[in-house]
Amino acid sequence: MSGGASLAGGSESLLEQLAREYGVEIAYYDTAGRLRKAEPHSLLAVLRCLGAPLESLQDVPAALKERREGRWRRRLEPVAVALAGEPPALMLRLREDEAEAPALCELELENGERESWSCRPADLPMISRAAVEGVPYTTRQVLLPHLPPGYHRFALSFSSDRSETLVIAAPPQVFDLAADGGKVWGVFLPLYALRSGRNWGAGDFSDLEALAGWVRGLGGRLVGTLPLLPVFLTQPFDPSPYAPVSRLFWNEFYLDVTRVPELEQSPAARELLSSPGFQEELRCLREGPLVDYRRGMALKRRILEHLARFLFSGSTGRRAELEGWTKACPEASDYARFRAVVERRKCGWPEWPLRLREGQLQDGDYDPAASQYHLYVQWLAKQQLGEVVRRARKAGMGIYLDFPLGVHRLGYDVWREREAFAVDADVGAPPDDFLPEGQNWGFPPLHPEGIREQGYRYFISCLRHHLRYAGFLRLDHVMALHRLFWIPKGLPAKEGVYVRYRAEEFYAILALETCRHGTVLVGEDLGTVSDEVRAAMGRHRVYRMYVLPFQLNGQGAPGEVPAAALACLNTHDMVPFAAFWEGSSPERRQNLTDFLWRGGWMEKQGGETERALRACLKYLAASSARILLVNLEDLWLEKNPQNVPGLQGYPNWRRKAQYALEEVMGMEAVTSVLRELHRIREGGGR
Repeated sequence: MSGGASLAGGSESLLEQLAREYGVEIAYYDTAGRLRKAEPHSLLAVLRCLGAPLESLQDVPAALKERREGRWRRRLEPVAVALAGEPPALMLRLREDEAEAPALCELELENGERESWSCRPADLPMISRAAVEGVPYTTRQVLLPHLPPGYHRFALSFSSDRSETLVIAAPPQVFDLAADGGKVWGVFLPLYALRSGRNWGAGDFSDLEALAGWVRGLGGRLVGTLPLLPVFLTQPFDPSPYAPVSRLFWNEFYLDVTRVPELEQSPAARELLSSPGFQEELRCLREGPLVDYRRGMALKRRILEHLARFLFSGSTGRRAELEGWTKACPEASDYARFRAVVERRKCGWPEWPLRLREGQLQDGDYDPAASQYHLYVQWLAKQQLGEVVRRARKAGMGIYLDFPLGVHRLGYDVWREREAFAVDADVGAPPDDFLPEGQNWGFPPLHPEGIREQGYRYFISCLRHHLRYAGFLRLDHVMALHRLFWIPKGLPAKEGVYVRYRAEEFYAILALETCRHGTVLVGEDLGTVSDEVRAAMGRHRVYRMYVLPFQLNGQGAPGEVPAAALACLNTHDMVPFAAFWEGSSPERRQNLTDFLWRGGWMEKQGGETERALRACLKYLAASSARILLVNLEDLWLEKNPQNVPGLQGYPNWRRKAQYALEEVMGMEAVTSVLRELHRIREGGGR
């Protein structure tokens, strides 16, 4: 075999057949509708990332043979889905000569209940037959009793071996806001950008609570922000909320230090806080036009370290509470030790000695005080964010959190959950007219088979971490439930390929978990998203995102706004509305103005940009979309974006809001718009 030209089974080469066996797409359509076929070297590289035993094209026939034989030797898939209303059934593969042998079936429900029975595979319904390398195999159907919603374990044992599968019994659809009644609205602002007279140069959990209370007073039901997960703020340094150290913990940068109970009990901390030098540092942080993550975190840490030492040096009730939480959440201690090792070595885990790289941390590998600090601040973050959420829920509010697509390559999750990731690849996007070289986002993708072999344990843990707090959850890059663009190490982004995932298994988990937590799910489906993805979102009631500038047709009129959607004017990756409006062509502005005027949305008074903003918001408020999210910065006609993808030198993730929260609360231009949107959402017409 050479050059990928050997053919078998029709027009596909053996390499292409092997790619399909691993869920690799051998071609895709780009944004212009052109078919782009993957080059052989790209397919070989991504197959190696997936664990295929090959180095060159010469290894493909043997790898294909091994893959096919291995698939048939696997009696049960590691994961199966049983949707409510459908009879639970599993596919059992076995050699035909094994069909007469008795087998033991064992079912363990999530609640611990057990049931077992004997069966003879030959008596089970036959689905198919196949010969693999001359060995006859058969697929039969194992019917299970009715299963309650949950994660259940099924095992089938012969005398010589035992096979297990995780059965996800789930509702067919995710939690739906429609059951909670009506249409809702809320505001969005990155928490770091939320200025106030009391914070330390960046928004914190107390500011989030104040913002939620103000919005609720105007009739709003949600407050949205960017991911609140921990990031690297020393060495390495990467403040991007979409490159978190972990999706299992919270960012201590957002702690309100003045709210920590130990502050009243620690003389050293209070003395430091009141010192002239410390207060001067605070003044500089507050007055700076940009968020200074390094200085801000360093300043908070100086106080928090005092508070941690105070707590761990005594035997108070708070310490007992912390120890109880640590016992119930042992991964928090593991995470704290990891962060302490990073600080001691000042480098990422791939550069650590082998024992540390493999996850074996011992006393002496890190500073115990640093480990205690990271444990303490995670406990505090859980408490403070939890209090924000509890008060919001009591008032009928929900916090709209963001579930990022990936995690930092040097972070805790990749280090500890290695089998869940394909560490030899990066995630990105294929070439388009905007970025003809493609995009490499720099973090490793989840391994489609690795996550199945562990029963999606890591993904479920990350999801639950968010759902415990979120009334609404945005799924970043929802297409990743179906496929992701992989870029094997050493290849440019434009030579990446798509790898498929088991979408129905993801949707089953999402449905089960969101219904348990009562959380509305919004999928970020912007850009080039296939009909397959949107059809699945509709089938499972995952809300779409309707971003008005993306929906304008050639005549400047917006497309229809679906009910199962979050409607908005922009996202954190786009320019605010004022910049969009003033940067649009005169013809486009006129066409949209005509549409809004004909609909009765455009007012006669005010400046052109302000009138257009109000009209667009009123149009979205009156639409059937169940969620309206208003970018708070749009209301004072901000023109600078929070993030400009791919632009070097722009202060991404650092720009503060132009006005402090106290000022915004008193701005009639802001509050009048929000009151009007509330009236429209409540059915008050235009």
